[in-house]
Amino acid sequence: MYLRALQGCEEALGPDHASTLDTVSNLGNLYTNQGKLAEAEKMYLRALQGYEEALGPDHTSTLRTVSNLGLLYADQGKLAEAEKMYLRALQGCEEALGPDHTSTLVIVHNLGELYSDEGKLVEAEAMFTRALQGCEEALGPNHTSTLYTVCHLGNLYRLQHKLAEAEIMIRRAMKGFEDTLGPKHTSTLLTIHNLGMLNADQGKLAEAEAMYERALQGYEDALSLELASSYLPALNTVFAFGDLFSKIDRKDMARAMYNRALSGYATVQGPSSKLCRQLEDRLQALQVASAESKEGQGEFTEPGAVK
Repeated sequence: MYLRALQGCEEALGPDHASTLDTVSNLGNLYTNQGKLAEAEKMYLRALQGYEEALGPDHTSTLRTVSNLGLLYADQGKLAEAEKMYLRALQGCEEALGPDHTSTLVIVHNLGELYSDEGKLVEAEAMFTRALQGCEEALGPNHTSTLYTVCHLGNLYRLQHKLAEAEIMIRRAMKGFEDTLGPKHTSTLLTIHNLGMLNADQGKLAEAEAMYERALQGYEDALSLELASSYLPALNTVFAFGDLFSKIDRKDMARAMYNRALSGYATVQGPSSKLCRQLEDRLQALQVASAESKEGQGEFTEPGAVK
């Protein structure tokens, strides 16, 4: 539909008309949701150049595209490029719309996610706290934007080893999403994944496995197995599943999950990404552990063989 609309706009209005650029930007959104990040980047860059020339660098349409590029670069693991886009979009939105506008708060939240991914937990907490306070005041405590920040703040507390605070936030987000969006929505599934991560940190490994299973099955049902294989939240659950299986000494299952996650991350972010390197290290560690285990078994059974 978007391709047809784009062709129509280009023919009727020209390639640089604002309506044409809106369609280009929407096509970028579609490609992002489909995991086609290279195609999405081309659309966003085209839209950005067009908006800057037609509307100026500080127009809200320009800033929205800058923010979308930041999200895209974050998904690709290009965190430095993502931060540049977010900071530019944040400054522009604060000046054009104000510091408490919901569009501004979305970018504040996204910066929180980025800082969390970079391990800058103090900076991440400041961003999430600002976004949460702003969303609660502007939208209410049960709005999905508010709940999304609650979810990520809970996961940040988990990373800071504040497990009691983390559980309060994660369960608040999960209940809110279940009530507003339903138990099978991808936002609900994200909080289920985060609860699994928390359970694992608490040593509740059976509960963690149940949460991961529910989240992964939910992603596959909601998106299809093919789309889930390149959907980052689903891949994160597969990765976490691998870590859990490794911890409980189910090495074959761990290896299968790590390989599955590695294939997906390589498709989305490229084979040299940080997550791919982490998975390769884990697979290598499993191989070494397996070899050492076989050597140990051989040494143990050798005296019996001599007899």
